[in-house]
Amino acid sequence: MSGIAAAQTTFLRLGSDGYHNIDRWETLNGRLCDSLANGDKPESRRNVVRFIERISHPGDTALGLYRHMSDVDRYNMQQMVSESGEWAGDENGAIDSKHPILNTFYKKQFNMIYVKTNNFFVVVNPVAGAQAVMQNNDISADPVTGTAIPNTTRSNFQGAEVRGWIGKKIGFYTMLTDNQERFPYFVNNWARRPYEAVPGADYFKRPLTQFGTYDYLQVNGYVNADIVKNHVNATFGFGKHFIGDGFTSLFLTDNSSNVPFLRIQTRIWKLNYECLYMELTPQYIKGADRILPHKYSTIRYLNANVFRWLNLGLFESQVFARTGGYEIAYLNPMILTTAMSRYNGAGDKSMLGLSAKALVARHFQFYGQFLLNEFRIKELTGGNKWYGNKWGVQMGGKYFNAFGIKNLDLQGEVDAVRPYTYSAQDTIANYTNYNQPMADPLGSGFIKAIGQARYEPVKNLVLTARITYYMRGNDTGNANYGNNTFKPYPTATTQYGVKMINGPESRCKMVSLNASYQLRPNLFADLGGVYRNYENVAGIYPHSSTTGTWTGPLTTTYFYFGVRINASRRAYDLF
Repeated sequence: MSGIAAAQTTFLRLGSDGYHNIDRWETLNGRLCDSLANGDKPESRRNVVRFIERISHPGDTALGLYRHMSDVDRYNMQQMVSESGEWAGDENGAIDSKHPILNTFYKKQFNMIYVKTNNFFVVVNPVAGAQAVMQNNDISADPVTGTAIPNTTRSNFQGAEVRGWIGKKIGFYTMLTDNQERFPYFVNNWARRPYEAVPGADYFKRPLTQFGTYDYLQVNGYVNADIVKNHVNATFGFGKHFIGDGFTSLFLTDNSSNVPFLRIQTRIWKLNYECLYMELTPQYIKGADRILPHKYSTIRYLNANVFRWLNLGLFESQVFARTGGYEIAYLNPMILTTAMSRYNGAGDKSMLGLSAKALVARHFQFYGQFLLNEFRIKELTGGNKWYGNKWGVQMGGKYFNAFGIKNLDLQGEVDAVRPYTYSAQDTIANYTNYNQPMADPLGSGFIKAIGQARYEPVKNLVLTARITYYMRGNDTGNANYGNNTFKPYPTATTQYGVKMINGPESRCKMVSLNASYQLRPNLFADLGGVYRNYENVAGIYPHSSTTGTWTGPLTTTYFYFGVRINASRRAYDLF
């Protein structure tokens, strides 16, 4: 193995199909890989390539999975190594293109511009896409404003990404896109809440009309280097993270915007330990352009492969605000220091969590998370449903090569979060960033079930079907039933009798179908549709508007077609 693999790294893009493939191959292999931490994303390209090279080595009898894989699996392995070819054993795993453009561009399959010398490596690629949506709703006009709901929406983005290394010591990555986006009706209503936000983005230009175009930039980037060769790695940048193995996470998701961060990751023996320091933006009412205040978060996540088939993890987080900047006590890299929040005084948001992942019979993977914010034993066992019993649980499973059909993968998951779990004593330290939850987009006080079938019958074609159903309470008027993460929990409507679904209950059913075809490396065409039915059971909460009084169920059906290059598909079937 070349020395480059121990110097620094860059990371797989969040949302990449590569994460599913890594998960699949690790499970079919029947053992967890000590050099991977697929439940702590993003994962480094160097570790992914190392893993693929190990399991695909024909002489490795202990890891002879490669012989039993489908042609699609073998092709995907080859493509993933080619995409990150600088991390291959000979540092030259990128496959040459058969037809480079002008003998200058796309000399390598995945890279428009590719430059590599002994001390410098860089690739430059376009990042672009466009999607057209045709939607149909129960109503033709918004019941509050009377504005006609458009039958079509569209989105597009364009930009570039650059990644590479300098002297085999410093890795770097940067990406910038300019985005214009019009949302389906129910997403548009979500974006126009009192705390306005574009899903997954930060600053945006407000549309001139109710169903106008949101215009915003997406920027992320980082530098990376090893602090202790092969063991301790540091990344400083602006981006997103995801901790978990499911569709969503109770710990941390990429649901909110990019943030400034420092990530220190340690991998020794069977242990993976991460310290993540982030600067966040508290909730605010959008108005004239101004400098927004900041809050901060420290996250620590320790997980270990205690057996070759079982991974256990321990999670800890704090969210806090200080006028003088980052609280120095929270720079402590040691986990289980939540007691410091008592030292620092009330107001800081602290949470603990446990995670588990188990591989069974080379086809099944079971995973779960348990999140704890606060509880009292006497209240927990007393049956009084105290509002301070704040916890969440996730349970899920994956079935690879289901029923003996190669490349048919099934996944099911249930998530349940008690009301007030992600709220804080004030409006600052709640578990949110840039007017969006940092965990599940539903916030708190919900039960959700998701089932998905993913089938890759031939090379480059992925078919996906997903069904989602959730029940959720709703805060109405000034009443705080614990569902709105932005409201302080001391303003709770009542302290006892708080059920999992608290306040006026809403139910939502969604079915989504998608077909993605890779026309050439990292150039995709997407075709699909979504059916969504949302209803407030009590009939007192608006379904179509965040401020209106109309209470009839809202059914939305939309179909879309899009193309994208070097980007993940923009999905709206999350809430």
